Amino acid sequence: MLLTGGNMAKRFFYRICCGFFLGISVFAPGFSGSFIAIILGVYQDLVRIASNPFRKLKQNIIFCVPLGIGAAISAVLFVIFFRYLFDSFEKATFFLFIGLIAGNLPVIFKDIKACGYKWHYLIGGLASFAAALALGIFAARVGEAQGAQGVTAGLPLLALSGLAGGAAALVPGMSVSMILILMGVYGQLLLMAEAFLHLDLAYTLQFGLFGFSALAGLALASRIIKVVFEKFPGLANAMVFGFMTGSLIGILAQSLRLPSANFRWWLGALMLAAGLVVSMLFVMMARAMEKAEAHQAR
Repeated sequence: MLLTGGNMAKRFFYRICCGFFLGISVFAPGFSGSFIAIILGVYQDLVRIASNPFRKLKQNIIFCVPLGIGAAISAVLFVIFFRYLFDSFEKATFFLFIGLIAGNLPVIFKDIKACGYKWHYLIGGLASFAAALALGIFAARVGEAQGAQGVTAGLPLLALSGLAGGAAALVPGMSVSMILILMGVYGQLLLMAEAFLHLDLAYTLQFGLFGFSALAGLALASRIIKVVFEKFPGLANAMVFGFMTGSLIGILAQSLRLPSANFRWWLGALMLAAGLVVSMLFVMMARAMEKAEAHQAR
């Protein structure tokens, strides 16, 4: 279909908006980039590009440029916002993140229920739950050895975190930033991103290593994720549910170890409620989009 100049401009602007919301998923734990991509109608294109980026290279570049612009805009805004929250209300901010993640659990459970209950779903869910807890313990040990919250994480851990975050980016229900918090490098990522904006060479190189590792993880996992969710949706969602639950416990444990000097429980409860409300709003938006698509298909 031939696109007019007006349609092309509208599509370009729409993809900038898509990139903005996808960028939020990198910095806001509980926001699943894949869920947002599905809601916005760009998930299949992203999976196709990630699995074979050099096929139809020109078309892929045209598609990704506005997404990158939108993601960069959201990155600047949210790096500044979350750096402020971490500097001023670190412990309460963890409760915000817990609420954002917890709000997505009913959605994943609904997807499992739709596939019917099978005994191997429980095994897969427990295995991923244990893996998330083990990852949290590993991150805590590294954080104790290198500094609170892994703020001085070395290059190997940054590369591993990038691979894990990239691999998780296309898994429905998974949050990249949730993985980074669990591995203890989220605070350092914010520092690197902020330093990148100020053209700090040392942090820029670290940020570049993380970004390259994330792209590698995205490319390596994209085909596997597509096949697994198409052929074994119940087991895949059960494993996502187990991993998210284990991550939630791990992040809660990290928050409880933080200093409580400036922490107020009423503020923590308010942040938790805000996270739940925002997460539920995105769930409601997803349901509204599904109903609209079903109505159009009739």
